[in-house]
Amino acid sequence: MRADQFEMARQQHRQLAQQLHHHNYCYHALDQPEISDAEYDQLLQKLLNIEMQFPQLTTPDSPSQRIGSKPLDSFVEAIHASPMLSLENAFNADDLRNFDARIKRFLSRTEDLEYLCEPKLDGVAVALTYQQGKLVRGATRGDGTSGEDITQNIRTIGAIPLQLQNNYPEQLEVRGEIYMELEAFRKLNQQRREEGETTFANPRNLTAGSLRQLDARLTATRSLTISCYGIGELSYDPPETHAQLLDTLHDWGLKVNLNVVQTAENIEDVISRYADLQKMRDTFPYEIDGMVVKVNSRTLQRELGEKSRTPRWAIAAKFPARQEQTILKSVRLQVGRTGAITPVANLQPVNVGGVTVTSASLHNWDEITRLDVRTGDTVIIERAGDVIPNIIRVVTEKRTGAEQPIPEPTHCPICHSPVTREAGEVIPRCQGLDCPAKLKESLKHFCSRGAMDIEGMGDRIIDQLLRLNLVSSIADLYRLTREDLFQFDRMGDKLADNLLSAIAASKQRPLENFIFALGIRHVGNHLAKLLSRQFGSLQALAAADSEKLLALHEIGPQVSDSLIHFFSNSNNQQLLEDLLASGIDPKNVEQTPGTKLQGKTFVFTGSLEQFNRKEGEALVESQGGRSSGSVSKKTDYVIAGPGAGSKLAKAEELGIQVLSEGDFLELIERDG
Repeated sequence: MRADQFEMARQQHRQLAQQLHHHNYCYHALDQPEISDAEYDQLLQKLLNIEMQFPQLTTPDSPSQRIGSKPLDSFVEAIHASPMLSLENAFNADDLRNFDARIKRFLSRTEDLEYLCEPKLDGVAVALTYQQGKLVRGATRGDGTSGEDITQNIRTIGAIPLQLQNNYPEQLEVRGEIYMELEAFRKLNQQRREEGETTFANPRNLTAGSLRQLDARLTATRSLTISCYGIGELSYDPPETHAQLLDTLHDWGLKVNLNVVQTAENIEDVISRYADLQKMRDTFPYEIDGMVVKVNSRTLQRELGEKSRTPRWAIAAKFPARQEQTILKSVRLQVGRTGAITPVANLQPVNVGGVTVTSASLHNWDEITRLDVRTGDTVIIERAGDVIPNIIRVVTEKRTGAEQPIPEPTHCPICHSPVTREAGEVIPRCQGLDCPAKLKESLKHFCSRGAMDIEGMGDRIIDQLLRLNLVSSIADLYRLTREDLFQFDRMGDKLADNLLSAIAASKQRPLENFIFALGIRHVGNHLAKLLSRQFGSLQALAAADSEKLLALHEIGPQVSDSLIHFFSNSNNQQLLEDLLASGIDPKNVEQTPGTKLQGKTFVFTGSLEQFNRKEGEALVESQGGRSSGSVSKKTDYVIAGPGAGSKLAKAEELGIQVLSEGDFLELIERDG
């Protein structure tokens, strides 16, 4: 290899790395992406190609290190630069007033103190160490003095910069909370339900488990993010106030939730903000369980110091838990499209946080054993993160002796075929090849929005198709005739024609929809889109080997094995032949977005009447804009329908332009 070739590659690698770091900063810290996901992936692939040819260019701060490297045998200990302290808890206004009084007594002062108020994220605390601006270590909190070195996993999180910017210090240990937003959590749980896998109880448990994976490639598939809130070490004097410190962290490229941090002039102002935040709890795109209150002056923070394990200058004002007691009346068994059998608890109705709850997830029989839960038990249920509540504890002291164990099934509740549980899995599965429950769930998934989107093909129609034995596989949908449909109860000419038209229209769905509709284990909407964009055709995807699949960002061994197994199965090959023979023509329809809304961020709120939220977001993205779930100072427009609440109020407070649905459509249609 000639020296000039290596030098050219080194310069190109440095330029690509700088570009990728910049675009990560724009996306995660500024919430203002400058390029599309596809363009980012192309830049990353160029960098990976260079590193493949010149491995010596792969440095710890390279953007390639976000993908994850080979699994660790175990985690090693990481000593913190200074202790990561716990916070004392406050549960009401009197507790907060007592906190203020203690501080004033300690400082021998009577005048009001300025406080900083931040939503308390329900995530996992970490410490990030930077040297000369480069991320060198990420560690869990552990016992406060030392935690576990999870650097490999930390590097996979896009919101954590591998390289700081803008006059960064020589040495920095920054503290933050890693968490998963609710929408990402729900999508992952929905995908796991569809694949017959156990779901996660709440975003915090999922985040904690993801950070402690020995294989960082699995962590890379989880949509984790971070909010930085303080420092443990800094090589020069920090700004005078904590609010200024957060601004400085943001300037260095670290993600800080600045739009939700507020100062308070005195403790009564703090109490008012605590009450307001509790009312707004459900409007945030992530779980919060309280409000952290800090003395804003860092000089006073140092003077106040700390007790044995808690700082005197901060406290966590906790919200009431969203938990209630009720009775577990019975358990029903649900059979998914992969044959997975999951237990669901039927509960005595109870109001939890304003919602009447009649059922709760039991997850699997390992969880049933862990909880020692039985029918007839009094149980504590909690609504946290997911739509389906969870049973978190049994009130054993209320047992009467009449409670009954919940046995793991030996036969399918629908087709009575044998049930087996594979080694290493927590879910038992029905082995019946013609189980109607499996076929029903497969049909529902295939016809759903995001898949083939066959309008009108709901539960009632699918139930009648199965009852009349009109379908024995997904492909049979495309063989239905008007005469078949006229066998249904209450089926008229118009409904029959509409259904047949919807089935015919689905033949032209994009490749990404078709891949998702097939129900391949571990392949949700996001990965289906990635595979469609990368391979361009079903034939190319079906022929891909593990080397080609594992070369893709976000594809790990589990997904690769699942894809290869699916496309090598003879029954699946026959199904694909039948579907393609019916006229389905899935194409990669990667569209070049317009530029009318380039760089603009939109938030939709209220009960939209002229279009739904997803349609509005799609319109924005089709013109190069970006949609967001929360209002911040980076938001350009808020589209408000009837019933708009806190998001509209936030927009008016920040002076953001508010549009009606008609105004928005006019903006989209306007020339130029």
